Amino acid sequence: MLIQTSVVRAAGVLLALGGLALAAGCAGPKTYGAVKFISRPPGAEVINLKDDTHLGMTPLLVVWEGEEGRPEYVTVEMLKSGYREEITAFWVNTRHRSRKEAEAEPQPVTVELKKRK
Repeated sequence: MLIQTSVVRAAGVLLALGGLALAAGCAGPKTYGAVKFISRPPGAEVINLKDDTHLGMTPLLVVWEGEEGRPEYVTVEMLKSGYREEITAFWVNTRHRSRKEAEAEPQPVTVELKKRK
């Protein structure tokens, strides 16, 4: 009886470890992409419209994390007092193996803000 219980426990542990290995194997390697936000004039607030997070003020460098180099579609809004709001959308190419590599080659996103009348 004791041997059977140990075998059942060992089998359960092996199944659990196998499940973890399978789940870890499904997630591809992390990849990164960077965007350099530029507004004319500078000093615009950049908001990610996916989750309404404040990313920072222009000029701004933001790094996105992806898996297996899959691109990510991003929509942002730029706001600056005295100027019209601008919304822009683009694909972030997450092809870099490290954050540092991505930061060294950011995709430029430039927005011309129009003065309010």
